[in-house]
Amino acid sequence: MNCGTLRVVFDTNVLLSLFVFADSRFAPLRAEVTAGRWRALTSPSCLAEFKRVLGYPLFALTAARQAAACEAYLASACLIDAVPQEAVILPKCRDRDDQKFLELARDGQANWLVTADKALLRLRRGQRLVNLFAILTPEEALQGIKVGAGGTAP
Repeated sequence: MNCGTLRVVFDTNVLLSLFVFADSRFAPLRAEVTAGRWRALTSPSCLAEFKRVLGYPLFALTAARQAAACEAYLASACLIDAVPQEAVILPKCRDRDDQKFLELARDGQANWLVTADKALLRLRRGQRLVNLFAILTPEEALQGIKVGAGGTAP
């Protein structure tokens, strides 16, 4: 991995947009990962959630399509599974299911956590995560590409 690579955590809904539905608005985000300029980070618990959501009947994805989406994601993702001995204490997310994304961003030394989740976005108020990572919407991450962000929030 290139040392200058931006380290990014995508929540499950953003992953669906990037690797299942190929949301054209967010295609540049996936292109950054595919080109190696960004390194997508995942953890066993985040990956398990992605796989589980891929199987939701609502999406009507065949087993082959689910596997293809997961493989495409894993081809460009770095699995982070070790928690540092002296991990920084994070604020608690109102939605306990989203806490794993904060932990992954911390443990993987992410620059950005990209999400549209309101519970996660609320945590960017104040200075609680300053010097750790920025929480951005997908639109803000896109803006970061346009201005040539080098690891700082737009």
